Amino acid sequence: MKTINVDIKDVLATVSREDIACLEGKGAEALDKVLGGTGAGSDFLGWVNLPTETTDALLDDIIACADQLRATCDTVVAIGIGGSYLGAKAVIEALSDSFAAYRPGMQGEPKVLFAGQNIGEDYMYELQDYLKDKRFGIIVISKSGTTTEPAIAFRLLKEQLERQLGVEEARKRIVAITDAQRGALRSLATEEGYKTFVIADNVGGRFSVLTPVGLLPIAVAGFDIRALIDGAAEMEKATSEANEQNPAFLYACTRNALYNAGKKIEILVNYNPKLHYFAEWWKQLYGESEGKDHKGIFPAAVDNSTDLHSMGQWIQDGERTIFETVITVLEQKYEKLIPSDDANLDGLNYIAGKHIDEVNKMAELGTRIAHVDGGVPNLLISLPALREKYLGQLIYFFEKACGISGYMLDVNPFNQPGVEDYKRNMFALLAKPGYEKETEAIQARLK
Repeated sequence: MKTINVDIKDVLATVSREDIACLEGKGAEALDKVLGGTGAGSDFLGWVNLPTETTDALLDDIIACADQLRATCDTVVAIGIGGSYLGAKAVIEALSDSFAAYRPGMQGEPKVLFAGQNIGEDYMYELQDYLKDKRFGIIVISKSGTTTEPAIAFRLLKEQLERQLGVEEARKRIVAITDAQRGALRSLATEEGYKTFVIADNVGGRFSVLTPVGLLPIAVAGFDIRALIDGAAEMEKATSEANEQNPAFLYACTRNALYNAGKKIEILVNYNPKLHYFAEWWKQLYGESEGKDHKGIFPAAVDNSTDLHSMGQWIQDGERTIFETVITVLEQKYEKLIPSDDANLDGLNYIAGKHIDEVNKMAELGTRIAHVDGGVPNLLISLPALREKYLGQLIYFFEKACGISGYMLDVNPFNQPGVEDYKRNMFALLAKPGYEKETEAIQARLK
């Protein structure tokens, strides 16, 4: 079975195998908490067995709903923020043609766009202007239905869809993914008769990509969600024991050893431009899970070789508080050879006849050697190919490692108390009903 692989040899100049082994006891305790539900936040561990517990009936229902949207829409807007959009965006971008957005639409192959992930007025104006002559549908994702960013987007797009199609037809093209029983969106979906899927109470947003939250937009985009779940199920089984054959356990112990050695920033590096949004998903997963109690590794990301011409200087010669986790994609979907040129003015004939990916791999290897020589430890994660099965493996690998690593830091990996601070201030500044005292206090601060 092809699977992802984790190689730690290029961290051993900074932390020894003994340093990592010393953390294995704590790592084993952390894994037991994840598997047994005995740690802080254990009521949000529904993702742990999700791949093997996902039923064929649920996948059939998601695929049937996706097929209905694909048949009736040329554009589908997925509305959500944080984990309610990043996972789907990451997978769709990784699997899509890089220039799909610029190609003419095809019947039965709708474009999946995103809204509710920002409060950009120009963004929403331009999106609605784009949708004026489109047969569009909406997937609205919110447990409560009152989160500000997606609620604004849904109010605008629902009104537009009803205006363009009429209320009855609009209802057929709106799907709500929300709480099973509670909340404003659940009430509206019941009243309007929208097709719905449930966000389980025990799965937090940043761990929700393998639920209908991520699976429905991915299926609408035309990708194989069964293979995605199958890959995740393989990794679920491969990460069940506390040993070095468990890649999530090895990764969690290694990064914590590096953290203890003063490496406070982890840079996720890819050499495939299709993985940009995967890194964005990873940043939320680790930043929101581990950044607690003034602890945690700061997650950053670069897209190489592009960022070697910007961030590369800092990584090579800047403050030595960083380490890198490099994702290498072993097999490419297409082949493209570099041609020879008689004039050879660019001096590239020495690589004529080589695959572009061979040059890319040598850029990757050369950079890893240079960075390790410069004092930047490197972990290497090898991904067999950008396919649904392997992305499912990678998603679950990072999720399981995140749970282990968070418990090793002695934080609750499954809450996000700091996220609420900006909301309280925003509501106070906007004079939201119920926040009168907060509004008075914050206005006094601004005088």
